[in-house]
Amino acid sequence: MATAKKPAAKTAAKKPAAKKAAAKPAAKKAAPAKKAAPAKKAAAKPVAKKAAAKPAAKKAAPAKKVAAKKPAAKKVAKPKTPRKPNAAFMKPMTPSATLGAVIGANPLPRTEVTKKVWDYIKKNKLQDEANKRMINADDKLKAVFGGKKQVSMFEMTKLISNHLQ
Repeated sequence: MATAKKPAAKTAAKKPAAKKAAAKPAAKKAAPAKKAAPAKKAAAKPVAKKAAAKPAAKKAAPAKKVAAKKPAAKKVAKPKTPRKPNAAFMKPMTPSATLGAVIGANPLPRTEVTKKVWDYIKKNKLQDEANKRMINADDKLKAVFGGKKQVSMFEMTKLISNHLQ
């Protein structure tokens, strides 16, 4: 970016020099115009710098847009086939009678069984308040968890898998 600012400063320095040459003949004709001319020159310099800086910024911006479009085109080309779910997780499993009391007796995939158990836990506020990773079992879940009063969420999935066929 520092290189972009240097050429802009050089072009800004050249432009006021051209204006000075044009302003001198006008200044010789009338004396009052001489006093007004320095104010215009001071005002013209910042405008010239800004004008020079804007085209440089505009030239840099399209280059960035072109660079941004190329990776986007590559991303679109990559996913030719949609991601397939694992068939083992999507296979309907029949819950045991004790687990069926919590989620229902219909055969469900493992993912849905876990979702329904979590819905039951959140609906009945069985998650431990102090340690959210622990699940406090009520009477129905205690039967599923093998008589344990409290299990971790990771242990819960292991215990639930014992109740699926």
